[in-house]
Amino acid sequence: MNAEFVNPFLQALQNVLSMMAQMELKPGKAQLKKDEYARGDVSGIIGMVGPQIKGSFSISFEENLACEIMNKMLGELPNSINEDVCDMVGEITNMVTGGAKKTLGEKGYDFDMATPIVVSGKDHTISHKSEGSKLIMPFNHVAGKAYIEICFDKIK
Repeated sequence: MNAEFVNPFLQALQNVLSMMAQMELKPGKAQLKKDEYARGDVSGIIGMVGPQIKGSFSISFEENLACEIMNKMLGELPNSINEDVCDMVGEITNMVTGGAKKTLGEKGYDFDMATPIVVSGKDHTISHKSEGSKLIMPFNHVAGKAYIEICFDKIK
C-alpha cells in the first residue's frame, strides 16, 4: 500500500484528536492485517469510492480511550460505551476521512465518502468490502489504544 495514500489518514487522525480533544496519540508500527476482528471496543467504518479507488477506512478505540476522548471533547466522562460515545466515534471517523479526502484531492485522487457505520462490543468484526490488503496501525495513549485500518483495491 502506497505511503502517499496512507499518510493523509494518519495525519488527519492526529489533527482531529489534537484539535477536538487536545490529545496526542503516539503512532506504532503498521502491519498487514489478516483477520476481521477489531482490536478496539468501538469502531467507526466508512466506505470510499471514486474513479481511481475503492476502499474503506476504520478506526477502533479501546473503551477507556473512547471514554477519555468523550471527556476531553464534551466534558462528559461516560463509564462505558454508550450511544453518545458511538455518535462521537462516527463523527471522528467522518472528520478523519474528510481530512484525508482533502489532502488526497490535492494530489489528484478524488472519491466520495459513505456515511460512517459504528459497531461496538467485545470481539466485533470489521468487514472491508475491498479486495486489497488491509493495513492496520496502532496508536498509543495513556488512556488506551486506537487502531486505524485502511483497505483499498488497486489504485489506478
